[in-house]
Parts: sequence; C-alpha cells; structure tokens
Amino acid sequence: MKVKNYVLLSLLLYPEILLFGQPEKKDLGQYYTELQSYADSRSMKLSYLAEEWPELEQWRVQGRAKMMELLSFRPEPAPLNPEIIEKVKKSGYTRYKIRYSVTPHRKTEAFLLIPDGLTKPAPAVIALHDHGGFYYYGKEKITETEDQPQVLKDFIGEAYGGRPYADELVRKGFIVLCPDAFYFGSQKIDINLLDDYFLNEYPEIKSSDKNKAINAFNQFCSPYENIMARYIFDSGTTWPGILFHSDRVSVDYLLTRPEVDPSRIGCVGLSIGGFRSAHLFGLDPRISVGIDAGWMTSYPKQIDNHLRHHTWMIYVPRQLEYLDLPDVVSLSVPKPLMIINCKQDGLYTMDAMQVAADKIAAVYKKANASDKFSANWYNVPHLFNVEMQNDAVKWLEKWLK
Repeated sequence: MKVKNYVLLSLLLYPEILLFGQPEKKDLGQYYTELQSYADSRSMKLSYLAEEWPELEQWRVQGRAKMMELLSFRPEPAPLNPEIIEKVKKSGYTRYKIRYSVTPHRKTEAFLLIPDGLTKPAPAVIALHDHGGFYYYGKEKITETEDQPQVLKDFIGEAYGGRPYADELVRKGFIVLCPDAFYFGSQKIDINLLDDYFLNEYPEIKSSDKNKAINAFNQFCSPYENIMARYIFDSGTTWPGILFHSDRVSVDYLLTRPEVDPSRIGCVGLSIGGFRSAHLFGLDPRISVGIDAGWMTSYPKQIDNHLRHHTWMIYVPRQLEYLDLPDVVSLSVPKPLMIINCKQDGLYTMDAMQVAADKIAAVYKKANASDKFSANWYNVPHLFNVEMQNDAVKWLEKWLK
C-alpha cells in the first residue's frame, strides 16, 4: 500500500514521468518548475523592446534610474585623494600604481598605464579584471608585472593566453586604467581581522611559500563569499552595487588626468570583468565604447542548472521585473558595443548566450544602429585569448580613434 501511494504521489508531482520516465534532475530539485515559471513570467517592462518608447533618452533615463535603485549602494561621496605609490618605466609606456578613495571607508589601488610621447589628450580604456576564483590579485591578472609567482603566471596562461591585455592596449596608444575590485587584490579581505574559526581549514594561508599561501587564500575566499553575501544583503545593499560604484569612481579618477580625452573612454573585461564592463557601459554615460567578454546571458535561462558555478557577486534582487542583462547593456545604444561569447563556456548554455545576443541586436536595430553592435563567437572555453584580445583592440581602435 505504501509503495502504491508513493507511485501515485510521484505521478501527481511529476506527471512528465508518464511521458519520459524518470524526471530530469535539476539543481533546484522539485522547486525548479515553480521558479523557472516565475522567472519566465517576469515582464522586463523597462526593456526597450517591451513597448514603443516616445524617445530613446526617456527610456535610457528610466532604465538607468531603476537599475541604480535596485543596486542599492549610495555611499556618501568621498574625495578621491589620489596618490602615486609606484612608478615603473616600461618599453613604450610608464606604469603607475595609484591609490584613491572609492568610499569614505575604503580605498583601492589601480595600475595606470600611459604611453610615451603623448602630445595631446588620448583615448582611455578602463580594463576590468576577472573573478576566476583568484582573489589574491586583481589588476595584476591583466597587467604585466615583475617577479610574478608561478600561480599567477599559470592563471594568465589559462585565462588570457599568456598575454595580459592591458599592456597590449597601452602599446596601441590607449591610456589604460586597471582598478582592483572589491574583494580582490588591494581590496581583498584582511585575514588578520577575521576570527580563526573561518581560517582553521586553510593552514597554508600563512605559509612562507607564496604560491601555497596564494592558493590557500583563494580556496578560503570562494566559500567565504557565502558569509560576505549575507552581510552585504543584510546591510541593505547588493554586491553588484558595491562593484559598480567602484568602477564609476574609476571613471572619476580618469577624468582628473590631463592626458585623457574625456570624450573617448572605453571599457573592457572578461568574466566578472565583462559583467562589470556591461554595467559600466550601460549605466555610465561617460563611457563611449564597451566590450563584454565571457559574461552575456539571459537570466531566466540560467535557472536551468547554470547557476551552480556562479559567484554571489552577480545578484540584483527584483531585476527581472524591469530589465534582463541584455537590456541593461543596451541602455547606451547607439554607442558601439561588442560582446564576446565562448561556445564552450560552461557558465552558460548556447541558447542563453544566443537569446541575449539576439535581444541586444534587436535593440540596436530598433535604434537604427546595427553597425555599432558586434556579437563575436569563438569555439573556446571561458577565456580571453590573444585572438579575442586582438579583435577587441581593433573594435576600440575603430570607435575610439
């Protein structure tokens, strides 16, 4: 009797068994159908494609205002108080390590790369580093530095084809700013201020062997995102809100530099750097050209088993009521935008990436700006190799020079 009841209950809960045998297993288990249905039903009512907007600028203003509201991070303004803490002469350019305030309580460091021989203000690019489960460094992952530990060399080899792309940009005549993001590099969490309770499982985190210490730190930081996210949300803000605020402050800093032409600023990044680049491009009118590598998808498509490997850094509560990610990045139409997708990217399905690319293309077509959007596809895993970098550089040269 108990067995019969169980079978009947299973058929009621999962009627697809009658047609397909055992139900497909999902990360959400029995909750998948409900949450997928709910995500699919969100209206995205501020999409440019959702209605006929009287003016492009009216849509843009409303969309940006709503996203800033949802991001929920509005700290008190803080003077930049920038300082140069290192200067290194390289072949064809100079690398400065700088420090400036992003909030009244927090500073960041960044690399500023300036080409030799400038005679007038030049175009600039904000280069945004990735996540990659590598928290110990930020800007160093995309910039040439001296005495790199082997673990950093290996990461650059895998993620960037062995070439940190910021230096390629400066060699092409761009001024380049590479800031550390919240929770990475100079903004990484200070383990000396944490309870040992969190660190006991990572004894090598204080090893004298730098490679072992870096690996242990990265291993610690990944699960610790769960703790950070709880406190960030409980404080009334969002992780993306904190990230994007810092990136906008980086634009503030660039505009203080007399070498920079303020009308020609672009942004580019891989992975979480692409996520940041998409939002910097979409939300900040001071950005003229955007490139998003390895981070363009449609959020409802992610619910089908494609959030398991993602970071806490991407979630904006209630966003789907108003705008999907391709809607956000489109907010700066008709400014030039390139998205770079990896066909073997395990973080997204091909369908999710294609839906996003098609939506952006439709927005640019509706705005009579199809020539200013490019969706590039590469048959590679989640990375930004030399071929992809070269195509990105050409896009920036085309529209910023």
